[in-house]
Order: sequence, then C-alpha cells, then structure tokens
Amino acid sequence: MKRHPMREYLESDTGFYYAVGVFTILVFILALAVLAMVTPGGIGATELGGLVVGFFLFMLVFFVSVTVHRLEGRNEL
Repeated sequence: MKRHPMREYLESDTGFYYAVGVFTILVFILALAVLAMVTPGGIGATELGGLVVGFFLFMLVFFVSVTVHRLEGRNEL
C-alpha cells in the first residue's frame, strides 16, 4: 500500500515540528485579526510592532532549533 507523502513527512520529528511552527503562525495571524476586530480603538502601531517583532524572534529561535535538530540527525548516520 502506497503511503501519502504528507503522512510520511508528518511522521518524522522534524516534519512534525515544522507543521507545528506553521500552525502556530496561522493561529497568531488569526489572533491578531480577532484582536483588531474586537479592540474598539484598533491596534496601535507600537503595540502591533512589539507583538510582531517578539513573535518573529520566538519563531526564529523555534525554526533554528528545528534545523539544528535536523542537522544533528544527519550526523548520527
């Protein structure tokens, strides 16, 4: 039985971590959209900048960690 390529990708640790990272980004974008709609005065540029920069740094560290994890796996072979 032939396996779906996406299933094989998600069964690997690295693939799963990348999928979690993308899901986290989508949730963040959705949360910003909801926040912009619910906040009476809207989101200020300073607040939005702080949120986006902080989240970007968090995701940068996350994806660098995943990449390091992937590179460590290559050294074990």
